[in-house]
Amino acid sequence: MEFFSANGEKRPVRLSEATRKFAADSLSHKYGSDAVKHFDIPIDDIEGFSDMDLYEQYDAAVAAVAERAPVRICEGELISGSANIGAAIGARLPATYKGNPLFWGVSHLTADFESVVKYGTDAIREKALASYEKYRGTEKEEFSESCLHVLDALDLWHARYLEALKEKGYTENYENLKNVPRKGARNFYEAVQSVWFVFAFIRLTGNWPGIGRVDKMWGPFLKKDLESGAITLEKAREIIAHFFIKGNEWNCGSAYEGIFNGSGDAQHYQNLVLAGIDENGDDITNEVTYLILDVIEELGISDYPTTVRLGKNSDERLIRRVAEVIRYGGGILAVYNEDLIIESMVEYGYPLSEARNFANDGCWEVQVPGKTWFGYLSNDFLQILQKDTLKNYDGSVEFSDFDGLFEAYMREVAVKLEELYSVWGVRKPESERMIFKDGKWRWTDTAPTTVVSLFEGDCVERGESYWDFGTVYTVISPHIGGLADSVNSLYAIKKLVFDEKKLSFKELMSILSANWEGNEALRQYVMNKYVYYGNDNDEVDAICARLTSRFAELCKSLDGRGKVSFPGGVSTFGRQLGWAKDRLATAFGRKKGEILAANASPTPGTDTKGATAMIRSYCKNDLKKLPVGAALDLKLLPSATKGEEGLDAIVSILKGFVTLGGFFMQPDVADVAVLREAQKHPEDYAGLSVRVSGWNARFVTLNKDWQEMVIRQNECGCR
Repeated sequence: MEFFSANGEKRPVRLSEATRKFAADSLSHKYGSDAVKHFDIPIDDIEGFSDMDLYEQYDAAVAAVAERAPVRICEGELISGSANIGAAIGARLPATYKGNPLFWGVSHLTADFESVVKYGTDAIREKALASYEKYRGTEKEEFSESCLHVLDALDLWHARYLEALKEKGYTENYENLKNVPRKGARNFYEAVQSVWFVFAFIRLTGNWPGIGRVDKMWGPFLKKDLESGAITLEKAREIIAHFFIKGNEWNCGSAYEGIFNGSGDAQHYQNLVLAGIDENGDDITNEVTYLILDVIEELGISDYPTTVRLGKNSDERLIRRVAEVIRYGGGILAVYNEDLIIESMVEYGYPLSEARNFANDGCWEVQVPGKTWFGYLSNDFLQILQKDTLKNYDGSVEFSDFDGLFEAYMREVAVKLEELYSVWGVRKPESERMIFKDGKWRWTDTAPTTVVSLFEGDCVERGESYWDFGTVYTVISPHIGGLADSVNSLYAIKKLVFDEKKLSFKELMSILSANWEGNEALRQYVMNKYVYYGNDNDEVDAICARLTSRFAELCKSLDGRGKVSFPGGVSTFGRQLGWAKDRLATAFGRKKGEILAANASPTPGTDTKGATAMIRSYCKNDLKKLPVGAALDLKLLPSATKGEEGLDAIVSILKGFVTLGGFFMQPDVADVAVLREAQKHPEDYAGLSVRVSGWNARFVTLNKDWQEMVIRQNECGCR
């Protein structure tokens, strides 16, 4: 039984045959297809439901899901619990009333699983009871009472699984689930089960949480158990493998069509973060770290996008092990430069202990896990340049020098940020929240999010839900989209008009307005003569650094007006696909409607100098000014990762990324020929994973447009 490898090499075998079969069944969407069959739970029979207020309806719906959701126990599973119902895959509570969905879920957060492992959900109940007594008779009573009802639903769901395990004779699983998650875990096996069961319940109710620093949570338990002889490394690896296999249970193949609009599966934001230092500055890398890397290497399950925290003091063994796993492809492993990120967060105002414990939002944006309300706003900066600054190339504006153009652009960026902040940046009353309705973002009545709120620090104690900003930190992050495209456009204008004076500004605007028609020679000149962002060209990279720095300063100037933090970031998350139809021709030679750059990466086809040059360009930005992050996608060709030489090359890339001051990097190894074959014969490549943009997807679950975008990005892979 073999698992697909993007570089053509056979993956190592360490796990038992039974576990590998369990993985193969799951990857062939046996369990995901089963979930889709149970898509929703009708609750029309709940008496008086239509007369209930919003919280009463929410509590009743959660209770119905806990009571009626199918209990699934997979043959041979080592950990139990399952979000075995289809509508939850689409991020909503899987209950309907008179055929209508009721409540949507929450994503882009990492829940506080660490406290669950240490203290159990009964400790949360104690806090909820105290809050209920404290806030009885106030406007906060309703939420506090909801916390107790939802905990009752969790306990009911837990009891159903205990009963089913007992009936099926799964004695080991039964004994392991009896104590957790209600009480704190007593050993490694219980710690893994505790995280899984609460995670499964959160997503059963339609939410997509990140999981965070699992080796930090589980490592001390495993160390203690190994020392006492209570467990072996082999058994611990099997348990972790089952955690990964269970996390793949929403893999339902072609059934994803219509759920994610073509952007593929495995994007449920259930990210893991490995290694790095703890609150006290001590390295937490441990046996769990390496066992997880073993499992990823062997099974290639991509449903937990995993980021390893590296720094200048990272152990050589860890760096090399990360490189060994990356070379198999699938884009499952990414890396943070924790030294720069911690400095960035502290400079931004986070306490050092909180900064040291950073994780992500379930994608890659940095946050303090279990304490953060997070949202991001990705904006197409290329369209701001083309349509606002350059007025759709209508010839109505002109600039005498490059600085005049750049400053005009920055004024438009400032206007856009002010507009965003006026809508998002001021914390609204606790009775309101933001939703997208009728084509606009607007504030509306609170929709309960009690399930998530239970596992976000301070919500229960404050009597304020996650949507009511009961968390410790409230972060709205505007992002630059189309960074490389904007920078390359500015650079081409600078060279053509102001430096080389090949034509006037108005003449260039006229050419761009005509989509380069009749000017092919000039178009080829700008595409091939100039060295654009991503090639270690100081001149163009200086424009990029100037843009990101000014953007960060503008964000910071708005931060603090209200109670919402407003740090900047750089991302596209695949939006370049949707933006393409509204973009005009670019000054660097691309025609109207082309799909261009992703995240903080070069425009496809413009990077010709290799991985090191790309990283150097990216790292010339003052990334410390962007505490949420800026993602660099690094596409590596299989031929560049072969043998010891290839392994050494990946190690050098990882070290260089840290040394030069990178923030976040998503390396992927993919063969374009294999991707093309997968398009022709999807049935033969069901397990082929690719990195998309902060998440992974089985390639064959992407629609044609997304597949072509991924192929285009990989055609420009570094040799």
